[in-house]
Amino acid sequence: MKGRFAISRGSRTEAEVVVAQLEADGHVGRGECTPYSRYGESVEGVIEDVLRAGEELRETDERDRLGELLGPGAARNALDAAHWDLEARRTGVSVRARLGLGPPRDLPTFVTIGVASPAEMARAAQALSGQGGRLKLKGSGEGDLDRVAAVRAVAPGARIIVDANEAWSDTQLEHYLPEMRRYEVELVEQPLPADQDAVLEDFDSPIPLCADESCHDRSTLDRLVGRYHFVNLKLDKTGGLTEALAMLEVARERGLGVMVGCMLGTSLAMAAALPLAERADLIDLDAPLLLDRDRVPGLEYRSGWILGAAPGVWG
Repeated sequence: MKGRFAISRGSRTEAEVVVAQLEADGHVGRGECTPYSRYGESVEGVIEDVLRAGEELRETDERDRLGELLGPGAARNALDAAHWDLEARRTGVSVRARLGLGPPRDLPTFVTIGVASPAEMARAAQALSGQGGRLKLKGSGEGDLDRVAAVRAVAPGARIIVDANEAWSDTQLEHYLPEMRRYEVELVEQPLPADQDAVLEDFDSPIPLCADESCHDRSTLDRLVGRYHFVNLKLDKTGGLTEALAMLEVARERGLGVMVGCMLGTSLAMAAALPLAERADLIDLDAPLLLDRDRVPGLEYRSGWILGAAPGVWG
């Protein structure tokens, strides 16, 4: 990482990822995932799951069998992405073309500022002044209003969303939201722990709320209706692009807005989410910007935009 990156649950200085690689007919497909301990995952456990499922798939390249072998999560995402990539390389038909998408286009992304003191987060916001004016501020509970106020003071025209990562209490929820609306925060992500979602039932929030830790696959969507306004679809949670695309359609049917987010990973993981991002309301695929170095070839980021032309990365 570029220095230490912190959220409410702790901080890290590196990102550990797992890459699944599938080979057939002289072609290679790759998919990257980031195991996340919040969901009981580890690098070792994900590798075991990938290898076990890979053995079962030796005789077939049917992507839809993955749902029988693995539940939603990082391991299935790596294999799902590798299947999409392999199929594109074997057939010469891009993932975009298979999904009926037009030519690649530039996409705007929010850029994340990790939890720090208000002054440090304000300095980070100033350093990002040329990044398109879309900022995602990580919160940790106590002091989050001061953090937002400090950033707003130095970035008066920026679009700001806040990600609490389950760190707020009921009391903070009721106190913070009206104040954050005053600072023109346009969305708050996962304010309460996922197991406390019932508190949000018919809660009259002055700012749209987005489910992250509470949202995984399609089976989790119905209970979010009436509690959240948006859902954050991350391929490492959904178990891959296949499930995420299906989730997007169901979310739309349920009247939920869609954010496409990511774990801390490289351009290989971000590229697999781009077909989903084109259909989303909000995009947060900035992880490579937080890394000291990215894969080569990688996506190109410029002034808060992901440039559409990314030959050779994925798909």
